Parts: sequence; C-alpha cells; structure tokens
Amino acid sequence: MENYSKLLDRLKEITHLGRAGAVLGWDQQCYMPPGGAEERSEEFAVIGKFTHELFTASETQKLLEGAEAEVTNLSPDADERLTLRMVRRDFDQAVKIPSALVSELAREEGLAHEIWVKARQDSDWKQFAPKLEKLLDLSRQKAEYLGYTDRIYDALLDQYEPGRTSAEVEMVFNNLRPGLVKLVHDIATAPPISDACLRRDFDEEAQKAFSEYVIGRLGYDFTRGRQDKAVHPFCTSFGRNDVRITTRYEKNWLPSSLMGSIHETGHALYEQGFAPGDDGSPLSNSASLGIHESQSRLWENIVGRSRSFWNIFYPELQQRFPGVLDNISLNDFYRAINRVEPSFIRVEADEVTYNLHIMLRFELEQAMMDGSLKVNDVPEAWNEKMRSYLGIVPENDAQGCLQDVHWSAALFGYF
Repeated sequence: MENYSKLLDRLKEITHLGRAGAVLGWDQQCYMPPGGAEERSEEFAVIGKFTHELFTASETQKLLEGAEAEVTNLSPDADERLTLRMVRRDFDQAVKIPSALVSELAREEGLAHEIWVKARQDSDWKQFAPKLEKLLDLSRQKAEYLGYTDRIYDALLDQYEPGRTSAEVEMVFNNLRPGLVKLVHDIATAPPISDACLRRDFDEEAQKAFSEYVIGRLGYDFTRGRQDKAVHPFCTSFGRNDVRITTRYEKNWLPSSLMGSIHETGHALYEQGFAPGDDGSPLSNSASLGIHESQSRLWENIVGRSRSFWNIFYPELQQRFPGVLDNISLNDFYRAINRVEPSFIRVEADEVTYNLHIMLRFELEQAMMDGSLKVNDVPEAWNEKMRSYLGIVPENDAQGCLQDVHWSAALFGYF
C-alpha cells in the first residue's frame, strides 16, 4: 500500500510540526517571560499556517484518495480503514478554512493568554473582554466556514465531540440539572462535614514532592514526562514519550495541587498509553475530548477520593507533613477529601457540583457565540447562573468568569 505508507509519512511530518508549536505553548504557560507574548504569537501564527497548508495541500489529497482505493478490500474495522476515516474527516473540514484565518486565530490566542493571566491576577474582566470579542469573532468565522445545520455552536462542538450537537447535549443536561440542583441544596441543609484539616499549613515544596510521589505510584512515567507549575493546570503531549502536566499550589488548601495533579495524570496516562506502533498517526490521538476527560475524572474521583486509595497513601501524607495531620484520623481525612460543598473554582469542585460548572460554561458559550450574550455582560450572567445552580455568588471576576484559561485559547465547544 504505497499511497497509504506515504500518507502516514506525510502526516507524521505534519504532526511533528504541530508538536513543535505545542512545546512553545507549554513554554508560554510555564516559563516564558510575559514580554515574549508578541513574538511568541507570531511564531504560533507561522506554525499554524504551515501546518494547515501542508495538511490541506493537493499532495495530501492525492495520497489520501490513493490510500482509500488501496484499502477497500480490508475489513471496516481494520486499523488502516479507521485511520483513513479519521484523516478524511479532518481533511474535509480543514480544506474549508482559509490559512489566513488559521494563522490569525493562532496569533490572537498567543496574545490573549498573557492578557488573561494579567486580567485574572487583577480580577478585572474589562482587561480581557476586548480580546475575547476578537476570538469570538474569529471563531464565528471558522464555524461559518465549517458549516452547521442548526446552531453555529455545533460546528465548534464537533471539533471536540465528533458528531455531537448542542441539542443532544442540552437534552442530557436538562435531564440532569434539576436533580443535581436539588441534591446540592439538600446536602447544604445537612449537618456539615469539616474540611479544616485540608486548610492547614502545607509547605509548597512538600506538596510538590508528595504529589509527584503519588502520581508516580499511579503509573505516570517521569522518564517520559514532567510536572511543572502553571496558572491553570493542564496536560500536553508531544508524543507518548514526552507527556507533560502542570499543577498549581495553595499553601492552605491541599486539594488544589494534589487532586489537580491526579486529574492531569489521568490525561497523561491516556497519552502515555498509546501503542508504540501508532506514533505520529491519527490512532495516537484521543477518540474525543469527552473520552479524554473521562480518564482524568476517573483517576481524580473514583480512584483519588476512594477509601482504598487513602488506606495506602494517608500514612505517607502524614509523614510528608510532620505535625500537620498527626491528630487527624484516616476516617476524618477521607470524609474531608470527599466533602460536597458548592465552590467557585471548577477544577477544585467535588463530584456532585462539578457538572453544574460544566453546564454553566456550555450555556454561556452558546449565548456568546450566537450573540444573545454580550461579552461585557458575561460577569453578571456568570454570577446569576452560579447563584441559580449552586447557591453562591463569586466575590470577584477571578473567582468567577476569569478562572479558566480555555477562552483565551478560543476553545469554544471544549467543555
């Protein structure tokens, strides 16, 4: 299968170029000085443009068509058939989008990140709003080029959940929301469980050492990855042999780093676990973002909050923080780490309230995208949904609409 083989070689070259851009993105969020944003954004624009043009070139189309002809006699479940279905879908979408738009989006995302970091630091939505307006406009253009049947948001949602529509997601959320809101209210009226033991003085370096000990035991391979500090926790992959994660530390709130590290490790284990023979091919990508997130939340909540997990790790935690948890029993710690309480920060939310945070973002993104919600009105809309769903209202924009990094990267449809 000559065309198929040549197509894979070409796709690997494109993948390597994209991963080079991802390294620059990781560096921006972890180490780049703020002053480098303008130059970095131009680098993103160039890499985005070249990657897009290589993928949508006539040579790629020719190899793809030739490869499709070569595999017609194979089983529909054969890896080759699956690979080509994925390439065909991506190619047919990519050729609809002009390279100039791809380049401009990449440039604006690079600039937006630093603006978001500063706006979050200052808790000032107005600093970020103009750049968000620009990203929304470019994303609407992208959606129009991609095309959609019902809602403009569907074109963007499809990038992360292939074939899924807003109406389908709404149906699921509408069925779940009333019961979740009632459950949160019922728990709030029950006798509270204390989580004071999680709010003691936890040295940052000791948090780092313990979290890395834990995720290493979970299977995260530090010879093929590393953990760094960032404003917002994330996982990024440059291939299964270089999968990096980040976390953030709060001196008086242990779950911020610990559960964040376990969550991102769930993503990383998925990336490190792809088959070696699929390196650089479409089969080394996740099936969807929902599948990816299922892995992170499984490790964070089903494993990381389980009694069996803490039967093993709690004695080690006590040793790592001498004098801090000596008078806290395993049972009291286990109850604290599983406490359900409405909170402002999504990435630190418990199992019950987390999905309401997702619903909030999904609804606001749709409204921003179709123009029914103006960017300047987002803080008020955000706070009202927090009050309606969780019974709490953020004290400032950093606790509310500025907490997540995703809008600065134009990841509309991501949640």
